[in-house]
Amino acid sequence: MAEADGIFNRDKFKQVVHYIIDKTTPSRYHNVGKKVLYKLLYFNDFNYYELTELKMTGETYTKLEHGPAPRHFNDVVDELIREGAVQKNKVDYFGRTQTRYLSVKDVSVSHLSAEELQQIDDTLNRYSSMNGSQIEALSHKDIPWIAEEPGCDLDYDMVFYRSAEMSVRP
Repeated sequence: MAEADGIFNRDKFKQVVHYIIDKTTPSRYHNVGKKVLYKLLYFNDFNYYELTELKMTGETYTKLEHGPAPRHFNDVVDELIREGAVQKNKVDYFGRTQTRYLSVKDVSVSHLSAEELQQIDDTLNRYSSMNGSQIEALSHKDIPWIAEEPGCDLDYDMVFYRSAEMSVRP
């Protein structure tokens, strides 16, 4: 089910986004807004690639000032909102406005394998307790982000040059 050729799989990316939104519900994680979601998606895809040499979703991530950003996130979330699967809310988070998402329908995982779901859960266990500043700082230590120019797309193959701190390989 993985994307061996790296072509973007919109349906799979949509399911990953919805799954992560569902698992990071605001009643459980008060820190997970749009910025944290961006980084959870990034670490999920790039860590999976480091471990398997396959792209889970084939999503493209761009180097922005505050860390990696998935290209199709807004379109996919807008689609989930139109379908009534997700709600978007603006909330106060320590004096700043944070965009949060809430899953309001059951998540379909029909495009995801058990191995991929385990990877997503591992990503959530590793990073979901971090706030936006913490996960941003961590993403700035990752070689795929460091190696690229601002505004350019990150190269998945750079995960094989990660430091011991950032590597997820056993």
